[in-house]
Amino acid sequence: MLTDPLFWLVAIPAVLITGMSKSGFAGGAGGLTVPLLALAISPATAAAVMLPLLVYMDFLSVRSWWGKQNTAQLWILLPAAIVGIVVAYLLFDQLNEQYLRGILGVISLGFGIYGLTLGEWAQRKPSALIGRMCGTIAGFTSFVAHAGGPPLNAYLIPLRLAKTEYLGTAVVFFAVINLVKLIPYSMLGQINLSNLLISASLAPIAWIGVKLGLRIQDKFDEKQFKTIILSLMIIVGLRLLWTAFNP
Repeated sequence: MLTDPLFWLVAIPAVLITGMSKSGFAGGAGGLTVPLLALAISPATAAAVMLPLLVYMDFLSVRSWWGKQNTAQLWILLPAAIVGIVVAYLLFDQLNEQYLRGILGVISLGFGIYGLTLGEWAQRKPSALIGRMCGTIAGFTSFVAHAGGPPLNAYLIPLRLAKTEYLGTAVVFFAVINLVKLIPYSMLGQINLSNLLISASLAPIAWIGVKLGLRIQDKFDEKQFKTIILSLMIIVGLRLLWTAFNP
């Protein structure tokens, strides 16, 4: 894999974008990573390679946002997310590579369309029940594709939290669930020496992405950047669905 030019062609921009997203810039953009990597490697391997990198990026970004999170909302979201992770773990062995590509394609396509069309429509403040539902979905999609951003945003954005409180809550939420995911990923044999070596080779790119995201937050048109990423999610989602149904 490390000698495959196609892997590096998709891995470098994917990890860079994820690092920028982890910094709090263009939240949800990291959902592109696993679908993009799955164009070059198996979806399960793509998710496994990214998890240690996500934990590393969480460590870098949490320090900047700690203390700004809404603890009450985290108590609503996190237990539900853990339920979603457990459900995904129990179903994981039933999914072959073709099914995983199909799921990734649906997630990428659906979240891309949601972000471009419906993401700004929510007006009413959601209830705690809606928060638990979104948290469960975020845990499931985060386990499968590290793509928990859209379900989380569907709940957090209508709450109209201050920007720093919203970002702090999202950053801490994903830091916790990524640590939790290490347990089932290890039980599935996905955290192994081969995948860890690939993760380590991409760690400098992850560091650059986080630092770049923190630096350009107030200097770059975030909305335009997110539009580009969401459009890419739709394209990648369609491609994954094509490969899933035409193996």
